[in-house]
Amino acid sequence: MTDEEGVPGSPSTERPAGRGGSDGASDANTDETPHDAIDVERFRDVLEAQNRPVVTASEVARRLDLTQADAAADLDALSDQGTVERVNVENDPVVYFPTEWREIADRERIVVFPDRREIVVDRPTQYTRAQLSQFAHLVDSTGRRERTTADRETNTRGYIYEIRQEDVWQAPYDDVDDLLALMRSVLPRRTPELEEWVESQWKRANRFRLFTHEDGYVVLESVSESLMGNVARQKLDDEQLVAPISDTRSWVRDGKEAEIKRILYEAGYPVVDDRDLDAGDPLDADLNVDLRDYQRDWVERFLEQRSGVLVGPSGAGKTVTAIGVLAAVGGETLVLVPSRELATQWRDELLRHTTLSPEQIGEYHGGTKEVRPVTIATYQTAGMDRHRSLFDSRAWGLIVYDEVHHIPSRIYRRSADLQTKHRLGLSATPVREDDREKEIFTLIGPPIGTDWSKLFDAGYVQEPEVQIRYLPWADEFVRNEWASADGPDKHRLAAENPEKIEETQRLLDAHSDRKALVFADWLDQGEALADALEVPFVSGEMPHHRRERVFESFREGDLDTLVISRVGDEGIDLPSAEVAIVASGLGGSRRQGAQRAGRTMRPAGGSRVYVLATHGTSEEDFAQRQMRHLAAKGVRVTEADRATPEDGTHNSENEHEPSEE
Repeated sequence: MTDEEGVPGSPSTERPAGRGGSDGASDANTDETPHDAIDVERFRDVLEAQNRPVVTASEVARRLDLTQADAAADLDALSDQGTVERVNVENDPVVYFPTEWREIADRERIVVFPDRREIVVDRPTQYTRAQLSQFAHLVDSTGRRERTTADRETNTRGYIYEIRQEDVWQAPYDDVDDLLALMRSVLPRRTPELEEWVESQWKRANRFRLFTHEDGYVVLESVSESLMGNVARQKLDDEQLVAPISDTRSWVRDGKEAEIKRILYEAGYPVVDDRDLDAGDPLDADLNVDLRDYQRDWVERFLEQRSGVLVGPSGAGKTVTAIGVLAAVGGETLVLVPSRELATQWRDELLRHTTLSPEQIGEYHGGTKEVRPVTIATYQTAGMDRHRSLFDSRAWGLIVYDEVHHIPSRIYRRSADLQTKHRLGLSATPVREDDREKEIFTLIGPPIGTDWSKLFDAGYVQEPEVQIRYLPWADEFVRNEWASADGPDKHRLAAENPEKIEETQRLLDAHSDRKALVFADWLDQGEALADALEVPFVSGEMPHHRRERVFESFREGDLDTLVISRVGDEGIDLPSAEVAIVASGLGGSRRQGAQRAGRTMRPAGGSRVYVLATHGTSEEDFAQRQMRHLAAKGVRVTEADRATPEDGTHNSENEHEPSEE
């Protein structure tokens, strides 16, 4: 055999028959006559004739009237050249396909199922995920991690989106044509039946409206007599409606607007709220900070709508935007927050960014009770019967609901009944595990500012690099203890895998020049991490005054690492965190995962988020579920395995979707 044997285009040479393949096909041509070596074009002809994307050597041999040995040798030579891929598979010993097909397979693919209103995306780009998030709901991520012949992990994970009624109703567009234009820009082909359904849902969102009659009472109006009679008056009763005014209008009972909106929303008809809202007692407050372009746009959109939920990534300046709304509305304001720490932060932000004096700002919670032109209260205190009348009687012009995703819960929901006021909700992640986030938009208002990708692209917020790391057990003893446990103990043991302490230390060493937060939901694990790292552990058990001192030390740079429990999930201002390590908490909500990642999302500098999950346990699914919300917003989420100690490569990583560094 010569050096050029099997090379496409080389002179034909003699070779012995019967060498090569092992799939059992008989060799029809057994003499040792020369043959023309297979080139890529002849190989493509075989694929077309077979009508298959891959073929075996025996199939090529039959088509080209060669021995199986000759066909296998030529195909292997093409594989060595890099023009053909050679892959071992389960059903056939060896199959071949053109190399560029692998490149095509590695590209983004979008498949639309109009009847089910589903979109399946394989290997989506950041742009596609961000655009889909504006009109579709991420249902699940699918696929698996596969080990290639090069012993390298590849990510075959795809995403399943669903377009729901509420996604169309809440799409951040003023006109259905703009929404359809966005859909056409991201989907691979026009789908008339899907577009017709979207248009019908858009129209459905404008069938009912509330407005203020010239005599001062509120009216519910429908676009047709049948809708008022067959929907509104069937779903609503004397508790919500006083009496009919006409075939398309009904007199609304005072204070029942929230109930009406909720009931009709659940019936499939979101209500347009055009009431004249109270401006409240006047408040003279000017901004002393320049808003960014997108923040000014958010303020203008709110003033047009007069109610809404500001949705944006951490670090986008939602609090400053809310203060801009406060100044624009010009009425006394009630700010509702979930914790005393947030109340203090709001007071500091108001003093920093406005001309308000300290005497104009009051806090109302367990520590102090001051009602001022701008009052910051906790949801719990404001919802108590003995305090609520005080807030109801005040002529507020604006209610701000910070961390608005709490609103559907029973104790917080009562504060949403103040429907006659301008209502502004704030949340980076208004998702709930009970799927009641639609109540947020019903009670407070439609979403504003949901396009994270524009903020990333403009550099206003630095997109974090998020990686899920699957860790082995520290040793067989702890693994066996987990295997014999039941229920919550099983999850706790996976969360407290001692290997996470070692991995956390390695990650911190790798980012020794960056400030880091380590999240742990289990107190014992938090204390163990804090001891190993020789840093404070901030939990709900730490006294409030000491917690503030620790946070201040972190902000000032005296501390570069903190271990923190769930008290750090919402609102606490830790602006200089550049690395977040989630050691446990994977049984928590999608919102929790996004909030913790959001602790690193700031205008400058690259940030890293590591989510640690014990391999082979429910933590894997929890980790993927928590990061799904970030992926839907366009954030790139990668995965990496840590090899077991028995492999002899304990510190090696196999990345499934390498980050863009």
